Amino acid sequence: MFTGIVEEMGCVLALAGDQERGNFMTVGSRIAREGAQLGDSSTINGTCLPVTALADESFSVGLSPETLRRTNLGQLQPDDPVNLERALTFGGRMGGHYVQGHVDGVGAIVAVEPEGDSKRIRIRPPTHLMPYIVEKGYIAVDGVSLTVAALDDQTFTIAMIAYTEAAVIMGSQPVGAPVNLEVDMIAKYVERLTQA
Repeated sequence: MFTGIVEEMGCVLALAGDQERGNFMTVGSRIAREGAQLGDSSTINGTCLPVTALADESFSVGLSPETLRRTNLGQLQPDDPVNLERALTFGGRMGGHYVQGHVDGVGAIVAVEPEGDSKRIRIRPPTHLMPYIVEKGYIAVDGVSLTVAALDDQTFTIAMIAYTEAAVIMGSQPVGAPVNLEVDMIAKYVERLTQA
C-alpha cells in the first residue's frame, strides 16, 4: 500500500530484457533505496514492483509482460526521470490517499495551462476509467496522489501547485506524454458489490 506522496524523483539507469534475467529496470535512487530489502515493494511511476537487486545508489525491479502492457514503463529510456515511493509502513503518516500501485490504464496529457504559479493539467484517460473519476475525488497519476479539479465527458483536470510540480515528473512532461492512472479503489469495490 502507498500514499501517492512521491519521496524522490529517480532516474532510469537501465531498462532491458534478456533470456537470463527477463525484463528488468534499474533506477538510480538514494531516498527510496534507504532501508530497502530484496522483495520489498516500491512504486515506479505508480506501478508497484518488487525489488530484485540492490546497489549502493540504485535498485532493480523485474518487469512482467503484463506490467509492460498495462503501464508506461516500457516506453521509458535511460536517463528518464521517474517518481519513486516506498511502501507505507504500519503506523506511518498517511499524507495522500490509499494507492495500491495497480495501474488501471495509461492516459495522455492533452493540455497544460499555467495558472498563477500553478498549472492545470488536463488528461484523457482510457474510456473505461471515466465512470470511476469524480470531481474532487482522488486519482493517482504516475503514482502522485491528486485531486480531480474538473471533469468532462472525456477528460479530467488536476491543479498542480509549484511545490508539487518541482517534486514530481509531471511538471515537466509535454502534451501527449503517457501517464499511468490508478482510480480510487473504493469506486471499483462499490461497483463490484452492486453488480453482485
